[in-house]
Amino acid sequence: MKTFLKIALALIVVSVFVGTLFYLYKKSQAKPVSFDTSTAYVTDIIKKTVATGAVVPRKEIEITPKVSGIIEEIYVEPGDLVTKDQLIARVKIIPDMISLNNAESRVKRAKIQLEEARKNHIRYKSLFEQEVIPEADFLTVDIAFRNAQEELATAEDNLQLIREGATKKAGNVTNTLIRSTIEGMVLDVPVEEGNSVIESNTFNSGTVIASIADMSEMVFEGMVDESEVGKIKEGMALIMTIGAIENEKFDAVLEHIAPKGVEENGAIQFEIRAAVNLKDNQFIRAGYSANADIVLEKREQVLAINEGLLKFDNDTAFVEVEVSPQTFEKRIVKTGLSDGLAIEILEGISETDKIKAAAL
Repeated sequence: MKTFLKIALALIVVSVFVGTLFYLYKKSQAKPVSFDTSTAYVTDIIKKTVATGAVVPRKEIEITPKVSGIIEEIYVEPGDLVTKDQLIARVKIIPDMISLNNAESRVKRAKIQLEEARKNHIRYKSLFEQEVIPEADFLTVDIAFRNAQEELATAEDNLQLIREGATKKAGNVTNTLIRSTIEGMVLDVPVEEGNSVIESNTFNSGTVIASIADMSEMVFEGMVDESEVGKIKEGMALIMTIGAIENEKFDAVLEHIAPKGVEENGAIQFEIRAAVNLKDNQFIRAGYSANADIVLEKREQVLAINEGLLKFDNDTAFVEVEVSPQTFEKRIVKTGLSDGLAIEILEGISETDKIKAAAL
């Protein structure tokens, strides 16, 4: 019985030892490498550069008053459509006391001078009619009388202009009524009734009462890096996407590239402008942020592969094509345009060829 147990134990030990050796041998054997394959496909390849910017109206103007004063009434609000010469606001003039005092004094002096000139005119006219004085003396007095009349009229107009913002000669035209100079949409009214406003003049652009723009003609204004600006030119097509409008793209045409760059965040950027082609009855709000893909080159319906499948030997491009299961041969190819993901294949392979990809 003891002998049987010894033999059984020995067999168990030998079996475990042999099994361990077999397991270690199998584990040390390298598994055969299997490669996935891919094929060429027909697609459009677009090489492009990206510009960031915003969509703005081509024509946007700021309406400023011609006189200083206080906003008495506002007749529009943002979003309203206005026509040319439509009334936007009314300004109440608060005359400057020094200017008003000077204007009133000028009127008084003009009246005094006119009264004196009138008396001289009457006296000299009587003497001239009696042929006591020559005509030349009378003409001198007559001219002085007319000048005095004109001076009084001018002084009174100046006083009225300071008080009311308009003269008698202007009729219904008055600087206190602010009107739109173009047809379009009111984008912003930065003032409120009761606010003080300053007139536009040589030294001051004036207080903006309203911003008005033609929303039917929009442009994309963006910036392009100096490394890309040399690749673009006027007339190129743009594919524009607007962050606020999902799943829709807009066509645009590049029409301007700034001749001078500006520094932004340590890099030189060049401003570009492109005309946006809007669809019928399509409305885009001013100031939408947008990205524009500038199409540098484009190939339509060409044979292409994923650029990661391409390999290089010095300056020669090639792929590995499967000739039998998991057996590959080197195939030299001629490439064309690349967009960074796909690359055009001009010669070397067809759509049916299986190209070596990553290992499984």
